[in-house]
Amino acid sequence: MAKKYFGTDGIRGKVGEYPITADFMLKLGWATGRVFAKEGSGFVLVGKDTRISGYMFESALEAGLSAAGVDTRLLGPMPTPGIAYLTRTLRAKAGIVISASHNPYYDNGIKFFSVDGAKLPDDVEHQIEQYLDTPMTTVESAKLGKAKRVSDAAGRYIEFCKATVPPQLDFRGMRIVIDCANGATYHIAPHVFSEVGAEVVTIGAEPDGLNINDECGATKPENLAAKVLEFRADLGIALDGDGDRIIMVDHKGEIVDGDELIYIIAKSRLDEGKLFGPVIGTLMSNLGMEHALKAVGVPLLRAKVGDRYVMEMLSEHKGMLGGEGSGHIICLDKTTTGDGIVSALQVLAEMQRTGKSLNELKSGMSKYPQVLINVRTDKKVKVEEIDSIKKAVEGVEKKLGDRGRVLLRSSGTEPLIRVMVEGVDEDEVVRFANQLAADVKKAIPA
Repeated sequence: MAKKYFGTDGIRGKVGEYPITADFMLKLGWATGRVFAKEGSGFVLVGKDTRISGYMFESALEAGLSAAGVDTRLLGPMPTPGIAYLTRTLRAKAGIVISASHNPYYDNGIKFFSVDGAKLPDDVEHQIEQYLDTPMTTVESAKLGKAKRVSDAAGRYIEFCKATVPPQLDFRGMRIVIDCANGATYHIAPHVFSEVGAEVVTIGAEPDGLNINDECGATKPENLAAKVLEFRADLGIALDGDGDRIIMVDHKGEIVDGDELIYIIAKSRLDEGKLFGPVIGTLMSNLGMEHALKAVGVPLLRAKVGDRYVMEMLSEHKGMLGGEGSGHIICLDKTTTGDGIVSALQVLAEMQRTGKSLNELKSGMSKYPQVLINVRTDKKVKVEEIDSIKKAVEGVEKKLGDRGRVLLRSSGTEPLIRVMVEGVDEDEVVRFANQLAADVKKAIPA
């Protein structure tokens, strides 16, 4: 059954536009409380990133949960993976994240974690939606939920992050620039990396409610690259607004994306005899990563775009490592969800273990040129059902052979066909992408 409010990663949109409104969040808190109140006593954690609307939605959710008779524990600004960790270790009924991740400040959203620190199952989301479509009621006054702040939330998560690398590793002598995207890691990440011994230069750690992800962080790593060169650092770490994505920069100022970081972590686990199962990427993962992993005997499987689908495939194939080129990396041997800080620590640990720079570690993988063209249409269509497009794709695939690949997919949110071609030869890739985009336009007039 299709969900009315929940998407692949919770509920997200522009603040003030339904359903990202205070009245909806009040009802959502109540509906969530009604679902989890069935399981007996306990509490729900609520954390947020640094965008200004977080204050409003935090209060609304707290009021709704109280009306349903459920206690709330408020975490304040906290990275999404930190909320997942605390939900699990504090044995909360659920964790609620108020965040729109890498989006600008005028967007916001809600994500949920179950008691085991994973995304809520579909059946629980369906139950919440059923309550959202019923009249809101309030329990009798003696049964109203209470709210408390968790004063040591940041410290707990900092210690967890540090514990994901061996305590004997010494990061002294390593200079790191960290860009916190003026987001939820601003009071977490600098402490983690300085407490493991590194010299830390921090940028993007002055949130004002409006500057989250604004020309900084994982969506704008060019700023970090300039700072790495300016401070002559060994590397740079760019996080996004809620801390679940990471992009890195090597000492030469070259950007190292999620695919390259996944390759580095996979190779590290393989060399130590700790890698099990396939690595899970997505339909957009670079072919260069697939070929580099294949060269060392590690299979790559591709999920649909979105960390939810990566997680589902990891579970299905009993894997431990997966993610996306955007920097959402899941290390299931360390935690239960994508975590930018934890992923960065795994890369730093491999640098210390091997004595190699980040630039040297990424050299085992060559990223292939990738061209993406969006073709606008007047309506949503299924490209796989149009014969002329199928024949055009088959023709390009035959010419590319194992030196490249083609992906055509319809946007889930707009009337667009995304045409992607990648391969060894950049000129060839550009030519084929333009050719296919023209074929699509001809077959599906805008």
